[in-house]
Amino acid sequence: MRSGTEPVFRIGPRVSPPRIVNQSEPDYTELARRARYQGTTVMRAVVDSRGDTTQVQILRPLGMGLDDQAVNVVRQWRFEPAKRDGKPVAVTVDIEVEFRLY
Repeated sequence: MRSGTEPVFRIGPRVSPPRIVNQSEPDYTELARRARYQGTTVMRAVVDSRGDTTQVQILRPLGMGLDDQAVNVVRQWRFEPAKRDGKPVAVTVDIEVEFRLY
């Protein structure tokens, strides 16, 4: 797999995972709040060699507009990039975003 012009790796023996350095929480949609709807959406994304989140796709949708909220917030997250042999590389990661009303 490629992200733009850089190859995309899988996390493994020679590839360390990226580390979140800036993460915000998604907003609830009014529809989901009124319905008291909760759950977890699962996405797959590429964290590029700069630590930016790209190519976000939903693997397990939640509905009620929450998936879009999750995608929007994950695109804003920043990571310390994954490393392969000590050099920053792009990797594919699965991300879970949980929606809970407290």
